[in-house]
Amino acid sequence: VHTAAPAPAVPKATLTLVASPYPLQVGTTGSHTAGTSDKMAVNGVHLHYQRVGEGEHALLLLPGMLGSGKTDFAPQLQSLSWKLFTVVAWDPRGYGQSRPPDRDFPADFFERDAKDAVDLMKALKFKQASLLGWSDGGITALIAAAKYPAYIRKMVIWGANAYVTEEDDRIYQGIRDVSKWSEKARKPLETLYGYDYLAKTCEKWVDGITQFKHLPDGNICRHLLPLVQCPTLIVHGEKDPLVPRFHADFIHKNVKGSRLHLMPEGKHNLHLRFANEFNKLVEDFLQ
Repeated sequence: VHTAAPAPAVPKATLTLVASPYPLQVGTTGSHTAGTSDKMAVNGVHLHYQRVGEGEHALLLLPGMLGSGKTDFAPQLQSLSWKLFTVVAWDPRGYGQSRPPDRDFPADFFERDAKDAVDLMKALKFKQASLLGWSDGGITALIAAAKYPAYIRKMVIWGANAYVTEEDDRIYQGIRDVSKWSEKARKPLETLYGYDYLAKTCEKWVDGITQFKHLPDGNICRHLLPLVQCPTLIVHGEKDPLVPRFHADFIHKNVKGSRLHLMPEGKHNLHLRFANEFNKLVEDFLQ
């Protein structure tokens, strides 16, 4: 029997992961270029998505824990080339505007999200898509690329992990109580969900992600990494307080032909904090 070490105090900077300085105006009508915001029936739920651009290369943006297209990807929706890409940002079931149902975390929730994501893009009539996955969305993207290799063109992931360690568990316990988050981090999600749903769902997320710690090797999707066939770019912020560097190294080592790009000043929300640099990196890679 061992006693877990007390969770470390979480620095406020850790929890700016969801705050975005870019408000996005997306109308509910009009051309795809100006942006549409809509819902699509997929696998028994109504999934919300935002869509901009008219390029032939379809991109799906996959948000992180508790996230949505609106809270997680405003600078990507606004600034990635609308001429080159058609950009779709989705809210996974139970998140953002893809409610009901409330979010739950069964043992296969990442696989469920991966299937939902691919089926949404197919329902939107895209013959293939590339994936941009942040944090939990990065895990979902890895699973989608491994399970649906013919459908995924390219993939960019950041802040993702393929397994859960004791160290990760301590980090997760440190963000369990949303009342201890910085106001900057909490506010956008509180506006989206209301405090009670946010607090309850964050606790459920921590329980959901830590269930993998009890599996052999803490496995989430490490067994699937050798099945990924698409060109893959892994971006990692060297100051990420939520996802230690060894996770990026492990994915890089096990995804054949992948590239690893390190951002020395990047934290978990590097795509928001350094949006211009990140967007250029992504556009260069996808072309």
